[in-house]
Amino acid sequence: MDTMDKDRDIPAQGTRRLWTEEPARKRRLPEPVRTSAVRAVIIVAVTLVLAMVAVLCTFAGSWFAFPAVLTAVASTVVATWGVLDVWVTRQVWNQRYGVVSRPSSTAREMRRQRRRARKEAVSARRAGDRGRARGAAV
Repeated sequence: MDTMDKDRDIPAQGTRRLWTEEPARKRRLPEPVRTSAVRAVIIVAVTLVLAMVAVLCTFAGSWFAFPAVLTAVASTVVATWGVLDVWVTRQVWNQRYGVVSRPSSTAREMRRQRRRARKEAVSARRAGDRGRARGAAV
């Protein structure tokens, strides 16, 4: 069996693209929020390394255990501040730039339909009231 015989069932004209673009599922974070998130991830990673060094030095009974534990505690405080910074930056960004108060065309059209229905109901009610009043006067 030849290698050409193996590929006989594959159509020659239909070539598949190697890469296809797909739309992103989530929107990208705003620049200040992403910056603070990257900063927080780096700080948390360094904190975890320092905590591991402190634990290993404590188990080994090294003289470096005490300064390592103090550094790990201080970096835990800084890491907490970093994570809170991401949260606060995200909240501030959402309050300043998150809400766009321009209604979409569909919302505008729905408001027009509701307004039109309300006007028709009011005019039908007025027409009914006029008819009753004229009928009562006759």
